[in-house]
Formats: sequence, structure tokens, C-alpha cells
Amino acid sequence: MDENNNTVRKPEEEKRWYVVNTYAGHEHNVKDNLETRIVNEKLQDLIFRIVIAEEEEIDIKNGKQIKKVRNLFPGYLFVEMIMTDEIWYVVRNTPGVTGFIGSSGGGAKPFSVPDEEIDPILRKLGQNDHKIVVNFGVGDRVKILSGAFVNVEGTVVSMDDSAETARVLSIVFGRETPVDVSYVDLEKVEY
Repeated sequence: MDENNNTVRKPEEEKRWYVVNTYAGHEHNVKDNLETRIVNEKLQDLIFRIVIAEEEEIDIKNGKQIKKVRNLFPGYLFVEMIMTDEIWYVVRNTPGVTGFIGSSGGGAKPFSVPDEEIDPILRKLGQNDHKIVVNFGVGDRVKILSGAFVNVEGTVVSMDDSAETARVLSIVFGRETPVDVSYVDLEKVEY
């Protein structure tokens, strides 16, 4: 710590995403508890974002639309932070936290979530920081890499950079079919 009571970071420390395990159904309470501790202990420069992976769904019952929030990962929080001994202690000892995913126990700090695993989750929630750079454009031939249309080729007819999706016109069951596909699930076909 320096004379202003601020934590001094080592150059190799960087902010990364970690998965915190909670009691299922207590994710919001744990998030609130952790946010309170961040403010009270002045840890804003070490813990940046706490995300509960939820999406809104609309159910139709008796002809009426009912909005519901569905937790995509019950019992888990995603926390963007710089892993120090102090932060590891604070998060582990927050009421409702049962541990970290990726920690082998015995005092071992957890592994961070690789970008290729956290980015699709954040993108789905509209919270992704990373801009995807692609090597294809409208009119290019691409191959779909995952999902129901895996290995199907088609032509890009439009692109939505804000949603990071492309509309691909493919031949499915003998008919031209437009399919919206995430940029990360497309590969340019080179001839």
C-alpha cells in the first residue's frame, strides 16, 4: 500500500473475469453484498463489474404477455476484477459466496475465464467490451461454424456491427433461407 492507503498493483496484474459460486436464488443478494463491500473498503480500482447472466423472456398465458427474467447460470456470478490476495479474501468471505469456479482448493487462487468463453456470454447480455474484427463483408461466401446450420455455406447479405451478427443466405432443404449468425460463428470461404 502507498501513503494514500491505495493498493499498489504489480505490472503483471490485469483485470480478468472470474466465476463466483453462490447459493442458487441468492445471486442478487450476493451481488448487493459484494457491491457494498467494494464501496465500504474502497476497492473500486480492483473490482470493476459484477454480472448476473439474466435475460428477459415473454410468456403468453391466457392471451396475455408476461415478462419473466431467466437466470442463464443459476448459482453463479461473473466478476471482473484484478485478482490480489486481498480481493480473493474479500470475495470469498462475502455472505452467500460458496467459492470460485476454477480453484483447486487448498488455498489455490482460481483461474480466470478465457476471453473466448466470457465474450459470448457478455455479448448475449449486451455487455461486451471487445469489438470483433472480421475478414468478410457483404457479398462474401462464408461457412457457419456452429449451431443448427453447422458447416452450411452461404453468402453474407447484411451485417449488424452493433449486434455482431451477419445475415447469411444459405440453401437449406433446397430453398434459399436467411440465417442470422454471430460473427464468431462464421468463417470466410476462400476459393
